[in-house]
Amino acid sequence: MRGLWLLAVVLLAGCQHVVAPPPISGQIRDLRSGEELTAQQLVKRLAGPERLIIGEQHDNADHHAAQLWLLQSLGEQRPQGSLLLEMLTPDQQPKVDAVRQATSPSANLSEALTWQDGWDWNLYGPIVRFALSQPYPLLAANLENSEIRTFYRNPPVLSGARSNAASVKSTLLAQISESHCGLLPAAQMPAMLALQQQRDRRMAERMLAAPTPSILLAGAWHARKDVGVPLHVVDLGATQAPTVLMLAERGAAVTAAMADYVWYTAPTPKQDYCEQMREQFGK
Repeated sequence: MRGLWLLAVVLLAGCQHVVAPPPISGQIRDLRSGEELTAQQLVKRLAGPERLIIGEQHDNADHHAAQLWLLQSLGEQRPQGSLLLEMLTPDQQPKVDAVRQATSPSANLSEALTWQDGWDWNLYGPIVRFALSQPYPLLAANLENSEIRTFYRNPPVLSGARSNAASVKSTLLAQISESHCGLLPAAQMPAMLALQQQRDRRMAERMLAAPTPSILLAGAWHARKDVGVPLHVVDLGATQAPTVLMLAERGAAVTAAMADYVWYTAPTPKQDYCEQMREQFGK
């Protein structure tokens, strides 16, 4: 009898999915309870929600390593429905689908996808390659360049009480000004705000249309619960906002209003984007 009991324990253990350690370190916290989590505990909590947004700092290699690990680990916990990327536009979707359906791998994947230079392929390539090897769809979540030009010239009226709140718009306007180093003319600010929110709205629309469970990878401001995509998801009729995991460098202020979970990674050297922008604006 004891031998049968031990065999049952072994078989049960073999059926459980063991999450491999992540490739990076850092502190992970449940912002609702304040509890500190292990990476393995985080994966188990993220396996439940129907929709998940992972916010990133675009140029942080640790964030992309964490995203890839999370995709792999969550795939061991439950079937994945879809992955959406801010970095892909609708005109790239047919190319993504063609690569997925091809009988042999592309010799130059970034070229086959017409990957945009603004997104460092060295950082995003491993995520894209992994996603294309999976059975679930990889989906574009951003605006096309033609839409951006149209929305800039003639911003559409945005529906929804949450995304139209004055506090949301003022916070986003301050962020847009800061991210452009205070160099944007005041006359351009309303159009830039409209573009930011139209991107958020498109990502929300794509999430609601995507097979679930879905994951969206996007910049931190798009991911934020208080000003970004989650507000638009609810404004579009969802009964529940997506769960948000924010990847942030240690020392950044991430609150429960912004995200459900935060994964703090090591700080990285800062590039002087403002100096580059001042040269661009001739200031």
